Amino acid sequence: MTALRRVLATVLWYAREVTGEAEYDRYRTRHPHVSRREYQRMRTARSECASPGRCC
Repeated sequence: MTALRRVLATVLWYAREVTGEAEYDRYRTRHPHVSRREYQRMRTARSECASPGRCC
């Protein structure tokens, strides 16, 4: 049973890292007043400004 929990915890950790969910949690520890919606807006704006150009 313990091995199963360890495997599930590892899969959950991996899924959170891949989807970016853990990134918000890390950001939240430094900036507790920022909501998830505000964080997503900042992240989207930052990625749009950083892109070198559009393909179409």
